[in-house]
Amino acid sequence: MQTLLSISPLDGRYHEATKELQTIGSEFGLIKLRILVESEWLITLTKLTQKPSFQTLQFLQNLVKIFSLSDAQEIKNIEQKINHDSKAIEYFLKAKLESHKEWKKYLELIHFACTSDDITNIAYALMVKKLRDHHLLPNMEKIIKQLQIMSKKYATQPMLARTHGQIATPTTMGKELANFVIRLKQQYKQCANLKIRAKFNGTVGNFNAHYVAFPNVDWLKISRNFVQKFGLTWNLYTTQIEPHDYLVELSDILNRFNHILIGLCRDLWGYIALGYFTQKMITTEVGSSVMPHKINPIDFENAEGNLGMANAVLRHFSDKLLIARWQRDLSDSTVLRNIGTSCAYALIAYKSLIKGLDKLEIDRDKINHELDQHWEVLAEAIQTMMRRFKIKNSYEALKAITRGHKVSRKVLHDFIHRLALPKSAKQKLLKLTPANYVGLAITLARK
Repeated sequence: MQTLLSISPLDGRYHEATKELQTIGSEFGLIKLRILVESEWLITLTKLTQKPSFQTLQFLQNLVKIFSLSDAQEIKNIEQKINHDSKAIEYFLKAKLESHKEWKKYLELIHFACTSDDITNIAYALMVKKLRDHHLLPNMEKIIKQLQIMSKKYATQPMLARTHGQIATPTTMGKELANFVIRLKQQYKQCANLKIRAKFNGTVGNFNAHYVAFPNVDWLKISRNFVQKFGLTWNLYTTQIEPHDYLVELSDILNRFNHILIGLCRDLWGYIALGYFTQKMITTEVGSSVMPHKINPIDFENAEGNLGMANAVLRHFSDKLLIARWQRDLSDSTVLRNIGTSCAYALIAYKSLIKGLDKLEIDRDKINHELDQHWEVLAEAIQTMMRRFKIKNSYEALKAITRGHKVSRKVLHDFIHRLALPKSAKQKLLKLTPANYVGLAITLARK
């Protein structure tokens, strides 16, 4: 019943598809990562003066390891009283550590010289890294691998192309899928290689408080090492906030990847409509509430819709997050809380697409029969050969007999026999069929 009451379909209808993101992209996930960053900063500071015992470190690290929903709720209760989410985490940690004989000496070092975004930007960077590396990239890779397998499997299957929706020069199904593979690979590589950046430099990015308290400490080195220990790239030049440029870059990459997939979904939807692909029947499913015969391409339709939802959020990230008023304003804060939302919509779409691809079965007879009905597609080859041998008005001659007409094999062969072409050129043209006029498509698909 709780999922039925959810306002967002992510936590309602699509609960099962997105539950793997709940402990990462949720507010709980953000709070837990903030606790991690605060704890690691406290450990870093205490190590500057003395080396805490293994037991002392373990006590603090266990707080993070066993952090629970009830702990998060305790922080939310504190936030409700003080109206500040970051400060609530500081108070929570102080309350947990004040009973420990060693840690109670260092309570004032919790959140020392930090602004809220020092903690929060690293937490968000870690969230993004986990979502990308453990959830988005693996599913993006699955899609690419499925398409690669299909591209090679259908490399030799000729089919009519459609430019402007009209019958056009033949290609192969494998080559058309290979086009998507290459494009998706390029975006995947950019996504995987993008450096996720974070800052740790105080209220306006200048280490002001740090150098007042401890002027002889190399705060630049400490800041760099602290950020890098999380596997992030150090950003030194910031205002009070990390400027989110990397998140915009990632959003743009995912936006492009998703748009390519929307094109794929629409093409596959069209190929199913043409009968080029059928879909495996699942006997327990119903295709229509009134038409029993239907097997609808719902996986591709679902993927297309959810890719659009993901891109709507990602585009807002791109529009919004590059701009901040002077050194700080909070308009980015509420937007950043939708990082999990954008990834969840993308994940739903990726899973639907993977499911849809797995259901496809090619109908070679249908494709081959259609090819044999359209010999007019060889007009391109014939007029090009005529041009090679300088026959005047070659294009116009083919236009006269083919444009707007279905042309039989006999009509084309009679035309070829009348041409003033060398015998070898005529023989080459006479051997052409709509099925074998595919150029290098097979080689390209296999390559």
